[in-house]
Amino acid sequence: MTNLPVVLIIDDEPQMRRLLQISLEAQGYKVTQASSGEEGITHAAMDRPEAIILDLGLPDLDGKEVLRRIREWGSMPILILSVRNAEQEIIGCLEAGADDYLTKPFRTGELAARLRTAMRHRQPMTPDEKFTFGNVHVDLASRVVRKGEETVKLTATEYSLLLLLIRNAGRVLTHHYILEQVWGPTFAEETQYSRVYIAQLRKKLEDNPARPRLIVTESGIGYRLATE
Repeated sequence: MTNLPVVLIIDDEPQMRRLLQISLEAQGYKVTQASSGEEGITHAAMDRPEAIILDLGLPDLDGKEVLRRIREWGSMPILILSVRNAEQEIIGCLEAGADDYLTKPFRTGELAARLRTAMRHRQPMTPDEKFTFGNVHVDLASRVVRKGEETVKLTATEYSLLLLLIRNAGRVLTHHYILEQVWGPTFAEETQYSRVYIAQLRKKLEDNPARPRLIVTESGIGYRLATE
């Protein structure tokens, strides 16, 4: 019998846990549950699930504290699912190690798609791997980028930015994180750099740069490479 991937739900609302369980089991996952932060941390440590869906409004610990404590040892994808929608709240969770952030109410189809993407791209990529999104194909070994049959010429900085997006495909990356990773810590507040270079990538890779479908803007937060 094939082992199903395990998803741990940490949420204090029984109805929400039940909804998520039904939805995820229909998608082929095994679901475990915890109704408090401490219980969730214990389950995460003992069961080592393939992914975690975490609410922030827990009765004993704030969800961000649960996130920080799990991130001290765990690298599994963690998706935040919360009614909190303040920009700084979302940025704080992403920079603390969350792979994605969805606000309630949410669409179960979108949650499932983001979960699949996060789980797929938490796996390390090998240097000779090829990556495809939309009609863009990237050969990581040769550093060749093609859109359809046409080779796309990227500058070194554009390629570094694209590679960062690829290695975190499906995950929301904040402006701060992108700037630190591509340009260095001294540029962490220079958000015009990320905006300008994202615009350049879109001109080269998107079918319609004015309505991007591949490199998606998360308003006020950063960007996400969409793979589905």
